[in-house]
Amino acid sequence: MSSQATELVRLLTVRGETLAVAESLTGGLVAAEITGVPGASRVFRGSVTAYATELKHGLLGVDGSLLAQRGAVDPQVAGQMAAGVRALLGADWGIATTGVAGPDPQDGKPVGTVFVAVYGPLTGRSGSAGGGKVRALRLNGGRAEIRMESVRSVLAVLLEQLAGEQTGNERAQDTERNGGF
Repeated sequence: MSSQATELVRLLTVRGETLAVAESLTGGLVAAEITGVPGASRVFRGSVTAYATELKHGLLGVDGSLLAQRGAVDPQVAGQMAAGVRALLGADWGIATTGVAGPDPQDGKPVGTVFVAVYGPLTGRSGSAGGGKVRALRLNGGRAEIRMESVRSVLAVLLEQLAGEQTGNERAQDTERNGGF
């Protein structure tokens, strides 16, 4: 269990929010990392390992024409996977991984091409969108290294989103304390 996963479970617990995971190339490693943390059951709703492309469409609602045109290794696919698992499992946050761990290229994309995505709730009084964030990665190393770095990266993106929202919420609370409303 990583310190990232521990911090993620802590933050989500404090916020009273939940998480769902959609995985492709990581094959369940993200879910395993999160559920390795004691108390994860308070925040972790579940996961879908949609390794086969047709499951990304059938289970997660990824646009079929997008998959047909661009393949499964695509930033929009990652974003739709995160949004889809969030909706499917009824979570506040959805995260997703898709990419090429090797040994061979896939959909014309070289080994080490990875997209990780986070999709979250609307936040704050102003209604500012938590929305979605996709990060493109170009990873080196063997299959195991690429998969583990993908896990670290998707957790990092979610932690960044949560930290950014925390900062925004603290500012809103400061305004309220100072009579700004």
